[in-house]
Amino acid sequence: MTVLLSLPNVTLRVDNKTLEVIGDVDVTLAAELAACGVEWLQHTEHTSIIFDFSDVQKASSAAISVLFEWLRICQQRAISVDAIRVSAPLRRLASLAELDALIDTPAATIAV
Repeated sequence: MTVLLSLPNVTLRVDNKTLEVIGDVDVTLAAELAACGVEWLQHTEHTSIIFDFSDVQKASSAAISVLFEWLRICQQRAISVDAIRVSAPLRRLASLAELDALIDTPAATIAV
């Protein structure tokens, strides 16, 4: 496991092909978190990955924005997304935004 970013309220780490966000993402941290993940995605040799937001306990559109940025890079690089794991609060927010299909079956929802 490698820590890519460690800030007071959020940590980004990678374990094999899983990008894991730990802590709460707010608008002041989202850009740096997204950029750090993008950097890793642009240089990884993995052809498939997993996003893990299960340790994000605060529902935030900032976290969803980070996810969308990473998905955009995956599309550009033809990296398939095997799974998107989210916490219960993020699941509720995603459901309100009608993103259930994306969270549940990212490979089927996103054409790479």
